[in-house]
Amino acid sequence: MQDMPASKAYRLLEAGPIVLVTTSYKGKLNVMTMGFHMVVQHSPPLLGCIIGPWDHSYKALRASGECVIAIPTVDLARKVVDIGNCSGDRIDKFETFKLTPKPAQAVAAPLIAECLANIECRVADDAMVDKYNLFILEAVRIWTDPDRKERRTLHHRGDGTFAVDGRTIDLRERMVLWKQFQD
Repeated sequence: MQDMPASKAYRLLEAGPIVLVTTSYKGKLNVMTMGFHMVVQHSPPLLGCIIGPWDHSYKALRASGECVIAIPTVDLARKVVDIGNCSGDRIDKFETFKLTPKPAQAVAAPLIAECLANIECRVADDAMVDKYNLFILEAVRIWTDPDRKERRTLHHRGDGTFAVDGRTIDLRERMVLWKQFQD
C-alpha cells in the first residue's frame, strides 16, 4: 500500500456521473457543471449537491429554490468540461455551447434537450448550505430520452481524467433485500 493525502479522498469515492445543473433567476437561464452530488434517500427522493458561492448558479438556487439536474452522456464530454471552465455571469452558456433549453413542468429552470435525463428539483433543506455549501434537493419530476442512442455517462476522477460507463453486469437476483427498488 502507498500513502495518499486524505484531501484526495474524493478521487476514490466520487463515482456518480458528472451532471449539468440548470437554474433560472430573474428570467436568465444558466447551466453549470457539477461533480459533487449524492443520493440521500429513496422516499421522498432526496439528493445532496455541493454548489457554493463561487458558482454563479448559487445565487439563483438560493433565490429560486429550484433547479434541474441534467445527465449528459460521453458525446457531450468536451462541452461539459468547457461549461465548467466559464461563468454564466459573463456569457449565455446555452447559446455559447449550443444547448437546447426545454420548459420543465414543475420548476422554472429548463431541461436540457441534449441530455439523457433531466431531474426537476426543489430545495428541501438548506440548513447545511452556509457551513458546507450542501443543498438537499427533492426530485419532483424526471424526464428521460428513451430514443437517445448514446447512454454512457462520464465520471470525474478528480484530476482532470474521466471514466466512462462501460459494460453492465446484472446481479438483481442477488439483491434479495432490495427488490422494491428494481423495475
